[in-house]
Order: sequence, then structure tokens, then C-alpha cells
Amino acid sequence: MAGNSSPAILPISNSQTANSAAADGQQSTINPARAFFSGISETVRSGLSSRRPWPELLDRSAFSKPESLAEATVRIRKNYTYFRVNYLTVITAVLAVSLLTNPFSLITLAGLLAAWLFLYLFRQSSDPPLTVFGRQFSDRETLLFLILSSVVVIFLTSVGSVLVSALMVGVAIVCAHGALRAPEDLFLDEQEPQGGVSNFFSFFTAAAPIISQPAVAARG
Repeated sequence: MAGNSSPAILPISNSQTANSAAADGQQSTINPARAFFSGISETVRSGLSSRRPWPELLDRSAFSKPESLAEATVRIRKNYTYFRVNYLTVITAVLAVSLLTNPFSLITLAGLLAAWLFLYLFRQSSDPPLTVFGRQFSDRETLLFLILSSVVVIFLTSVGSVLVSALMVGVAIVCAHGALRAPEDLFLDEQEPQGGVSNFFSFFTAAAPIISQPAVAARG
């Protein structure tokens, strides 16, 4: 009787399998966003590490009036070569202040950026098609909608004027500083053309392709 008895078979639940699949799907959604923002954080930090000291930028003893327009142009070129990361930081700060003082433009631009991130850049090949009011939209239709929305937001609302005005103010500040600061005391390295700029914006060419690879495979 004891010899014929077999061990009891325990039922296996599918809940663990379902939970594992859900966790994998959640992980695949989180990883692109984490990689994107980590890439931005690292590259911005790397770019800012190559900036020049701010006291050197604001050294009042180095300011003088240029004798001619040609000299002012040469000063701007040399100062940009040396202070390029500082200048980009100033322009970015002007843009940030301009957007913070225009809540509508800030909210609209943030919504547009979120739409690009979550409807296009962060989408994976395993994600279901976008469905709105019972209608499914392909990736190509979603991309076309995002492009049209960007055109409308930038050119047909106040967002475009706010951005252009802020850029003009930032560039004017940079040009004024570059023309008035004498670059004779700067140690310019002509062999280093624009490394700081490429590091500062390298997340466009480094982080974005890594994120969009699965989505590109689906769109192909």
C-alpha cells in the first residue's frame, strides 16, 4: 500500500508567469526612459565640466571697446571658441527664464515634448498600436501627427515667438560680451574646435539611437 503510493502533484498556478510577463513589459517601458534621461544627465554633466571659470568670463579688467567692427568680429570668434560652453549655458538660462515667465508656452512645450517621448521615442516593437476612440493608428500616422502638432505649436501659437525672442536676447548677450571682452589674456587652443559643444549636445547622437532602435525595427 505504501509502496504503490505516489507523491502528490502540486498544481502550478499561471499567476507567476503572468506576473513575470507584466514585469518584463514594465521593465521594457522603463528602460528606454531611464537610458534617455541618464544619457542627458551624463552628457550635460560632461559638457558643463569643460566650461571656463565664471570669474574669468566676468573679469571687468578685460573689457574694452573694440576699435572697429572687424576687431569686434574677431573678438566674438575668439571668445566663442574659448567660452562656448559658458555662452550656451547663458542662452539656455535665458530660454528657461523666458519659458518660466510664460506659463502657457511652458505647459504647451512640455506637453509636446511628452507626446514625442511617450508616443514615439519610448515605444517598443512589442507595444500595441496607439488606439484613440476605437481607431488604431500606425507608427507612421503617429509620427505624422506629431510633426503636424509641432508645426502648429511652434508657428501658430505664442510658443514660437517666445523661443525666438529668448534666443535673440541670449545671442545678443553673447555677442555683446564677445565684442567687449578683449581675448588677449586667453589661452586659445585652435586644435580644439568645438569639443565642448559636441559633448554638451551629444545625447542627440548617443542616447537617442539606443532608445529608438527597437522602435525603428518595428517601423521598418
